[in-house]
Amino acid sequence: MTELDEVIQRYHEALDEFARGNAELLKALCAHVDDVTLANPFVGPPAHGWADVSAALDYASSNFRDGEATHFEMIQAFVAADLATILELERWKAKVGERETVSPFVLRVTTTFRRDDYSWLMVHRHADPIVTPSPDGPLRTS
Repeated sequence: MTELDEVIQRYHEALDEFARGNAELLKALCAHVDDVTLANPFVGPPAHGWADVSAALDYASSNFRDGEATHFEMIQAFVAADLATILELERWKAKVGERETVSPFVLRVTTTFRRDDYSWLMVHRHADPIVTPSPDGPLRTS
């Protein structure tokens, strides 16, 4: 297992904790820098810079309780010497918002990690719940 594989495994474990309302493990895997970004359904426009991303992660995690991240399906990974991007489908179940029942859901997620002097750190995460095809089919440009 490579160092990046280990970081992705810890990232998945942090997301499992996030599903229970705790953002701290995920925040520990983030680069605490000005160019870190986060886009997810709870925070509106993308958060940019560590202070905004940290606050957005706290807010987003506060919307989950009694949950778990149940499966991660790697679609593709692009890895260079100091930058890696993964595209995954994440399967979760959790109580979301004020709901009292645990509901399953799937997220389509792109995550970018950057290697610094010590480790790989997350510098971008974009998650959305859009995983079903458009009824009109794929976008055609010609």
